[in-house]
Amino acid sequence: MIKNLGIVVGGGPAPGINGVISAATVEAHNRGINVIGIMDGFKWLFKGDTNHVIKLNNKNAWPVHSRGGSILRISRDFPDNAEEGFRNMIKALKKLKIHYLITIGGDGTSFVAREIEKRTKGEISIVHVPKTIDNDLPLPGGAPTFGFETARHWGTQIVRNIIEDARTTGRWYFVTTMGRHTGHLALGIGKAAGATITMIPEQFKAKQMKFSRMADILESTIIKRLSQGYPYGVAILAEGVAGKIDPRELAQYEYLENDERGDLRLSEVQLGRILQRFVHRELENRKVNIKKIVHKTIGYELRAADPIPFDAEYTRNLGYSAVKYLMKGGSGALISFYEGKMKPIPLRKIIDPVTKKTRVRYVDTKADPYEVGRQYMIRLKKEDLSPPAIAKIAKAGRFTADEFRKKYSYLV
Repeated sequence: MIKNLGIVVGGGPAPGINGVISAATVEAHNRGINVIGIMDGFKWLFKGDTNHVIKLNNKNAWPVHSRGGSILRISRDFPDNAEEGFRNMIKALKKLKIHYLITIGGDGTSFVAREIEKRTKGEISIVHVPKTIDNDLPLPGGAPTFGFETARHWGTQIVRNIIEDARTTGRWYFVTTMGRHTGHLALGIGKAAGATITMIPEQFKAKQMKFSRMADILESTIIKRLSQGYPYGVAILAEGVAGKIDPRELAQYEYLENDERGDLRLSEVQLGRILQRFVHRELENRKVNIKKIVHKTIGYELRAADPIPFDAEYTRNLGYSAVKYLMKGGSGALISFYEGKMKPIPLRKIIDPVTKKTRVRYVDTKADPYEVGRQYMIRLKKEDLSPPAIAKIAKAGRFTADEFRKKYSYLV
């Protein structure tokens, strides 16, 4: 009996999705397995609808491995009544005669994969391929999630152009990047592009902080750079920094919305715009002579980009390995590559026992990669608050040395 393999993509786009779909389809066909592509994530399955599927084969899947986006499209749909939704989904999968299932996505998709495996009691073998440009899933050995390297590459190209514009026009840019909980993407772009300063959520140890702290960091950086003779610069801001601010305070500056999962929609918070207005007003009040700060958000233009060679190769490895794992009788695992070998990780082992959600991989601010990035940032340091350095910096900000120390010393 010929068996069926289903492929479904959840969450947001990431460069390389089609690479996984292509490699998995080709390998499955080579092993005599039919492949069914499930459209629009779990949206229709949660409704028990089996009409939104396509048959995948070598002809339509082989050519797409180096294309961005997703030929199966994606969605973040989740039913209001979860129990009813999962019952509908299991019925739909059985109606489609799915024996094997590959899920491609982040933490939300891996949760659905775990539920399907649990509810089908072994009838459907499942493997999960992790994707996110945030790079925040706990893969072994620091391996990146697919899509991250491409997003960093194109983000770096954009920021390099912005840096050149800043140098040419003599102005500052505040650039916000994606990164809901972590600063991997922001830090990667900031280091590679040579941004003046990068701010990530992990650098702030308190669960919540005042908005003024972020503003003061940027103001003091601008003043310090002015004292060095440079009226321009680029600050990279991870969107997750907004999640460190008390929502009640943030709501004073920005209309807040929640996403489909009830989380604050950080990608819609115009962090750069809020800080631009705040910082520029403060500097203007002190008659510090800088041009108007420009804010820009990058993120959506990175998610569906064609994968760079790293991710094109990486996703072919992942798609092939996912099928290989299933054919060996495996199920309930996340596929990763570590030291040149496939490494399946049981989905239950990536769960945080406290939150019951997928564990988050944060930037380690005590490790060398962050330390290197920090050393090349223009930021206020302890030695800047002592003579003779403080006199020059304070003068650039139109402060006395004591005034400058009083306002900014808490930052160091």
